[in-house]
Amino acid sequence: MTEPNAEHLPHPLTGQLFPSPVPPGTGWPEDPAARDTPVARTAAEVRELAASAHDVEHLNALCSVCSACDRLVEWREDVAQRKRASFAGEPYWGRPVPSYGDPRAGFAIIGLAPAANGGNRTGRMFTGDRSGDWVYAALHRAGFAEHATVSTAGDGQELHGVRMIAPVRCAPPANKPLPQEKATCSGWFDREIALLPELHGMLALGGIAWQTVLAAAVRMGWEVPRPRPKFGHGTVVMLRTPDGRDVRLVGCYHVSQRNTFTGLLTEQMLDDALALAAAPLA
Repeated sequence: MTEPNAEHLPHPLTGQLFPSPVPPGTGWPEDPAARDTPVARTAAEVRELAASAHDVEHLNALCSVCSACDRLVEWREDVAQRKRASFAGEPYWGRPVPSYGDPRAGFAIIGLAPAANGGNRTGRMFTGDRSGDWVYAALHRAGFAEHATVSTAGDGQELHGVRMIAPVRCAPPANKPLPQEKATCSGWFDREIALLPELHGMLALGGIAWQTVLAAAVRMGWEVPRPRPKFGHGTVVMLRTPDGRDVRLVGCYHVSQRNTFTGLLTEQMLDDALALAAAPLA
């Protein structure tokens, strides 16, 4: 973690001084953890602590201090200390990025992992990068977000009816988590889905998110079509939980700059996919 004599820089919103990465329980906006929040250091401890979470906010606190993947810990903290030049004057969150949104969400947006200079900097999912700009603007157009734009945790944004969940909660090198890292983080992911009893829809941004949801559904004993459906933009799959609840999974091209700049994903395409995932089941 951060050295005791590390440089402290002002938070861009509050002006409070923080080192990079930010220790838990020190006043960062929206930080769910306390100084004594238990830390998972192995995949087994991830599963054990995740199982102990009584709600999604408790789960957020636990996952936000996770140190189970050595490579990811080293990378997220290295980025937080080196910083991109345009953000050199502000502190970086530099920890696992917790889920964000309504704790009683009816639908969820499943991403991949936080961006090194986005969520890893701001401490909030899809906040601080162009991909997030697209997501929040779409949620605002649909009436699920208070504001169309975001800047950093604590900026007054609020989501209604929707929750953002990352299959991998730490920024990975080259945006590519290793299979073992995805497997370790699945303990947090599975528990979060289980703690959302009103969930009836999921929007998977990209093939990895799609595969993550289907694999999690199998692990949790949900009914999943066989063979497993392939990812495609606009593809819809119905899943069923062990207690008989239906959940609609909708595929959507990822909101990456490559996809949005080239027109592979347009605002209308994103809006349509989001509306389908959010729509109540008959």
